[in-house]
Amino acid sequence: MNPSSSSGGSEGQSPEDELTDDWLFLPAELNGDQHLEESRVDEEAEDRGKLKSKLVSAWNSVKYAAGWSLKQKSKFSKSSPVIMLGKSYDLKDQGERERFRRCFTSLLWLTYRRGFPPLSGVSLTTDSGWGCVLRTGQMLLAQGLLLHMMPPGWTWSASKPAVKDDMDLLNSTERALYSQEEMEKKTRRHSLDSYLDRLMEATHRRVVKWFTDQPTAPFGIHKLVELGKSSGKKAGDWYGPSIAAHILRKAVAASADVPNLVVYVAQDCTIYLEDVKRLCERPPPQSWTSIIILVPVRLGGQDLNPAYITCVKKLLTLQSCIGIIGGKPKHSLFFVGFQDDHLLYLDPHYCRPTVDTTQQNFPLESFHCKHPRKMSFSRMDPSCTIGFYAKGQKDFESMCSAVNEALSTSAETYPMFIFVEGRSQEEEDARRMSMNNITYIQRKSEHKKVVPSNSMDEFVLL
Repeated sequence: MNPSSSSGGSEGQSPEDELTDDWLFLPAELNGDQHLEESRVDEEAEDRGKLKSKLVSAWNSVKYAAGWSLKQKSKFSKSSPVIMLGKSYDLKDQGERERFRRCFTSLLWLTYRRGFPPLSGVSLTTDSGWGCVLRTGQMLLAQGLLLHMMPPGWTWSASKPAVKDDMDLLNSTERALYSQEEMEKKTRRHSLDSYLDRLMEATHRRVVKWFTDQPTAPFGIHKLVELGKSSGKKAGDWYGPSIAAHILRKAVAASADVPNLVVYVAQDCTIYLEDVKRLCERPPPQSWTSIIILVPVRLGGQDLNPAYITCVKKLLTLQSCIGIIGGKPKHSLFFVGFQDDHLLYLDPHYCRPTVDTTQQNFPLESFHCKHPRKMSFSRMDPSCTIGFYAKGQKDFESMCSAVNEALSTSAETYPMFIFVEGRSQEEEDARRMSMNNITYIQRKSEHKKVVPSNSMDEFVLL
């Protein structure tokens, strides 16, 4: 499987419930004439592959729309810590378990939806059975946006009651226990806390709206599908983690909704520091733009190379890591952590009705998952995209240092990806193309106009 083919279809059921390859084999009568000349064998194999993909997609559409997915809970050990997006949780401690629960349920969970406006150019009103890589891409971007928009340590509480006004913050018994001055201080403090809570909740809802299933949403399924057309993809196709990374970059670049944020996608497993600097630098005294780094990688051939497991764990322990668009073959998942030899993930393969986010207090429950799930590292598809977030220049430099240290733990001769000074060939070519077709050069103190492509090595570009 190539990096762009790990995508979409089968549901996260227990192994005995999963569809086997035998089920996917086509009937003998569809295999074609065995006596066709050799030149037509490859063409028929391709046709069978397309039909097989359509059968799987149709089956998943029926299965998920009907709600046949099994929402089983994973069991967690109390003897080992759970690592999730740079934080460690000791589950032996009740307070730590609650902290883990709060942090996990605060992650945005973006799943298949049905009943949204038809996607452009087709009649599809659901992404069930084909859009799971786009959904895991949305989840990774959403995590970066929450870090970008929310204060450190923010968590979401579904049970927190709305406060009507400051007088509701203290009951009559509490008022009797304090002097007027103390009452005023306490009321101001509660009022400030209430204001901050309301502000964070408003921001939370705004981020959710950006991913809503409407054509106007900057990171919704309609926008992502539209941007995917330039990569040869259309609604109903299966997307890969590498293509998803480039679609997310285009979506953020095209949006005016997110302030002070850019997305960089590594090329050929290489992060070019000059390219990042060019993206993030702003005129003095403005600070660096915050950045999301997306790194498409392939960690083995058909299966995950076990030598990379330690490195993947190390990356998930970094606070700069915002998750991994990955999964198992034909089944995309959003990896956010691990415990021992199992990955912790959010699964997009649950089809829900589209939520009307134009309502003032639209329900948020279906955008948050209560039950974390685990999967063995051995089942991880080698094609994935790893995400990082840096608030500013110092954070980016710290991230580079921490990531390099994590990459050095790989038992493989070649690291998963590297940082390189300078700029990529693609950026260099773009820079040259942006220059005027005619440029000034200098030769023996003389200035002449020449076509750059005709210049000799002895010429010095000004």
